Amino acid sequence: MQNILIIGAGLSSSSLIQYLLERSDQYQWKITLGDLSLALAQQKIGTHPNGKAIRFNITDQQQRADEISKADIVISMLPARMHILVAKDCLYFQKHLLTPSYITPEMKDLHKEAKAKDLCFINELGVDPGIDHISAMKIISEIKNKGGIIHSFQSYCGGLIANESDTNPWHYKFTWNPRNVVLAGQGIAKYKENKRFKYLPYQHLFAHPKQILIRGKGKFEAYANRDSLKYQQLYGLNDISTLIRGTIRKAGYCQAWHILVQMGCTDDSYIMKDSHLLTNKEYISAFLPKQQDPKEYIQEQFHLDDHSPILHQLQWLGLFENSKMKVKNASPAMILQKILEEKWKMEADDRDLIVMQNLLEYEIKGEKRKLTSSLIYEGTDKQNTAMAYTVGTPLAIAAKLLACNQIQTRGVFIPIIAELYEPIYQELHELGIQFHEEDSKL
Repeated sequence: MQNILIIGAGLSSSSLIQYLLERSDQYQWKITLGDLSLALAQQKIGTHPNGKAIRFNITDQQQRADEISKADIVISMLPARMHILVAKDCLYFQKHLLTPSYITPEMKDLHKEAKAKDLCFINELGVDPGIDHISAMKIISEIKNKGGIIHSFQSYCGGLIANESDTNPWHYKFTWNPRNVVLAGQGIAKYKENKRFKYLPYQHLFAHPKQILIRGKGKFEAYANRDSLKYQQLYGLNDISTLIRGTIRKAGYCQAWHILVQMGCTDDSYIMKDSHLLTNKEYISAFLPKQQDPKEYIQEQFHLDDHSPILHQLQWLGLFENSKMKVKNASPAMILQKILEEKWKMEADDRDLIVMQNLLEYEIKGEKRKLTSSLIYEGTDKQNTAMAYTVGTPLAIAAKLLACNQIQTRGVFIPIIAELYEPIYQELHELGIQFHEEDSKL
């Protein structure tokens, strides 16, 4: 019987745990779920005879070694910065590792040793990154296999709120890590458009979002996400004219967020003195160059009249009010996060929404064509979210493939190889995570 260790019982782990437990009799698996909260781990395992819940402290080196040494496959659902602790132990005890997170330089450095020890360290197995790679490679390979030449590739994804649960002027609620949302886009967005390399600074990122249309859901906007250029080689698109990967938001979000960026609200590089004593209005006023009412300043600086939808969005957050967040030793980003957590929280019956779209322009036999591949997936409620399902399910399928010796590649890698993306895409489709494709002449 194979032992699968899952570290982390948070919301994104739910579908992963359920998938593995449901198939544990068929494949002879024993599932151990470790979390700092034993109660949470026990809740996720339930009474299943093939499951075991344990209290797990990732910083306890001895416990980490004990549990990893007993496993055959380890799945880390921890915050991304903690995967490397698990990876080094997996390397030492020669255990396979799966994570949903981006490959870090530290993880990449383990490639040669993992390969030498006949180990799989598969990363980026969530939704974004994860399903984005899987869906992209599926259509890219199909076009190439037919003799097509791809000129443009754009891929966008967003974790949003379903229309019936869209009850605020931002058209957004937290469906995943709030801190990641507040800090999203920081750094330089690198991409290629019309044969030109583009390097968009953070302060300009949200000012002019791209407009995209998704059948059945209407208009959205998107901003470039991190470094798209590295996928030119990974996806085998070396001669491509346009290559952009981005994040989707509902219409009206980005320009209002742009103001928060310009004001300095998303800065996480310093602590505001006596932050716990600041009212929301004092918090905003602290960024102004002169003594002035913050609402008036923002209206003047960004040319907003009293009826501006953007001004309404900022007012709705309570930024000009005298309420206090009472966050000690907080950066501007931390205070903003606290404000947003109060306003953007999901209600018990709210449903979230995953939207993903791949847009390709290609040429085949002298004819120019456009392929649009779109995914729309809605959650059931606050507990059974689309985010959790689309993050956990690709991981679970990959764990099954690995346990069944159907993955021959070794080292540190992501799901851009056919032995991974082909079966995962097929099973995702069978499980309801389905892309709708439209192929037309340009």
